[in-house]
Amino acid sequence: MPAFQSPHQKAKAAVVLLLTFGSGMVDIVGYLNIYRLFVANMTGDTVRVGQTVITGDWNEFVLAGSVIVAFVAGSVVGRAVIEAGARKKIERIAGVTLLMEAALVLTVMLSYPASPLDHAAGAPGTQFSLVLLALAMGLQTATLTHLGPLTIHTTFVTGMLNQLAESLATWFFWLHDQWQQNLDWFDVLRRGWKRLEFQTATFMAVIWLCYAFGSVSGTWLNSHWRLYSLSIPVILLLFAAGIDQVQPISLEEEKR
Repeated sequence: MPAFQSPHQKAKAAVVLLLTFGSGMVDIVGYLNIYRLFVANMTGDTVRVGQTVITGDWNEFVLAGSVIVAFVAGSVVGRAVIEAGARKKIERIAGVTLLMEAALVLTVMLSYPASPLDHAAGAPGTQFSLVLLALAMGLQTATLTHLGPLTIHTTFVTGMLNQLAESLATWFFWLHDQWQQNLDWFDVLRRGWKRLEFQTATFMAVIWLCYAFGSVSGTWLNSHWRLYSLSIPVILLLFAAGIDQVQPISLEEEKR
């Protein structure tokens, strides 16, 4: 992974991984318990909106559309909070958005009806709960967007896989250029592990794995705890908010 030297960057890297794991859990637990829509993956929900235009399932259209609108609204609110913190020179502003997110997830966990009759696309409880979770994911997306030179997303991993592929391609061409010079390949590999592009690719892979592991963990916990599985992401959010009080994690976002 990139050599994060400062305590701030190390703390932020840890928060990135924790929040990505939590996002994977929120996404799958909401998908399994509330309705089969994702609250962090807007690409899939956009496809669902397009599908419903043709099928004429307007309850589904409204539900998927409201999730997308809520995610964008959460991102706007999160960005506004970060901007307000920058203007007022409040360094520990990320704790505010993380606590807001925790409150939204906790509300869904404690209030969503258990009756299967309330799980239909047109049921008020379904739409309300998905909107709250999408708002939470939007808030988180806006809270952490940069880690040193890297652009980071903790609620969806498509961009992370793209950065992984770009970094690996650059690294492979570097290896090719070194071997074309008939250099010792053991020495080339030893130096190659320290290349920024290889370390970046590794970190992107770890982010993806955290999201995937969050989904695996959420699926397993869901079979035991159902919606109470969301207590794990809530705890992680509270922990991340605590880290922000020691090492402010939104300083780069405020500068931008």
